[in-house]
Amino acid sequence: MIEEHNILISSVGGQGGVTLARILSTAALSQGLKVRVGETLGMAQRGGSVESHVRFGESIHSPLIPRGRSDVLLSLEPAEALRAVRYVGARTKVIMNTAPSLPISVLLGEATYPEIDEVVGKLRRIAGAVYSFDAVETARKAGAAEGMNIVVLGAYMSLIEQVLALPAVKEAISKTLPARYLQLNMKAFHAGMDKMKELLKYSQT
Repeated sequence: MIEEHNILISSVGGQGGVTLARILSTAALSQGLKVRVGETLGMAQRGGSVESHVRFGESIHSPLIPRGRSDVLLSLEPAEALRAVRYVGARTKVIMNTAPSLPISVLLGEATYPEIDEVVGKLRRIAGAVYSFDAVETARKAGAAEGMNIVVLGAYMSLIEQVLALPAVKEAISKTLPARYLQLNMKAFHAGMDKMKELLKYSQT
């Protein structure tokens, strides 16, 4: 029985964070888990911040994760991981895509973007573990250039093995995403699983 599992997905509009939340919640529901989903959107259609809260388990009543109580942070954009730090605590495992999606203010030279090492360092000071890699490049190498969010999903499944069943997640992917892109997304999913296994092996050496 799962009492409480909290996943926070931080992204910007267009990266597929909301789709990722839908896949996770669909998989959890198929296992008979009680699920709550909440979203906070900031001009998502224009590349604004998007936070998706996915919570499941017997002790879940609110759709929003309490401060410091996320079990997992899936960050599709590095700077957005910093925006989400209020939900990160010692129990949190962070999976972060390191390829930035630069806001207009940075592109125009009106603001600066944080160094990736700086982002990772700040997260490591407060989180239980941080796993960072270029999920955009991983998706591209798998032949699924638009499947960065599914790469991150695959990484989650390799890291958190005792919560959602692999068949349930694959079935949720097939139900949520267009059938014509299913094969490519499955390649992205398995590429993400393999990448996390590589990171875990490296962290143990």
